[in-house]
Amino acid sequence: MKDILYKYMSRWTSLNKEDQQAIVDEIRVEEFKKGTVLFKQGEAPTKCYFILKGCVRQYSIDEDGREVTSNFYTEEQAIAIFNHHKPDKSSDYTYTCIEDSVMVVGDLDMEKDMYDKHPQLEMMTRRMIEENFSQVQEEFAAFIASSPEERFKTLQMKRPSLIDRVPQHQLASYLGITPESLSRIKKRIHQDLR
Repeated sequence: MKDILYKYMSRWTSLNKEDQQAIVDEIRVEEFKKGTVLFKQGEAPTKCYFILKGCVRQYSIDEDGREVTSNFYTEEQAIAIFNHHKPDKSSDYTYTCIEDSVMVVGDLDMEKDMYDKHPQLEMMTRRMIEENFSQVQEEFAAFIASSPEERFKTLQMKRPSLIDRVPQHQLASYLGITPESLSRIKKRIHQDLR
């Protein structure tokens, strides 16, 4: 599992093998069971995560009490919480493991110490976040301009593993449609492929 970390450090930094090893030795890797809530909407998170294996759902409860899925995080994705602008530092989302998962767990209180000790680690984190943010912006713009069927086709093309890994009602919520509409879209696409 830690091979993924070495891959990222090699890609984003010029750290030598010894420095990479020192960082990996300090990093905490934990296993989480399916259903584990990492933190809830309204709570102030104290940790950040990098997924080595598994899938985590990000969702919020809307004013009508419905769960609205806004993202799924899978292998080699970081869960970074940008809530420092809020006085109470609370999260707008709940993050729940929808599969048994293995993740690097970072303590937000210790983050600065880690960056002071390993400056290239901060640069690596920043670059990963910038790349992810750019991707999220692109996907959001495309999402807004797309029909539900186009959203599903994009998902099939860019993140096909989610279709089998994620419960259909959560996938439908992520696509902004009802489970029944998702079922019809999948059926129509399947028929078109014949």
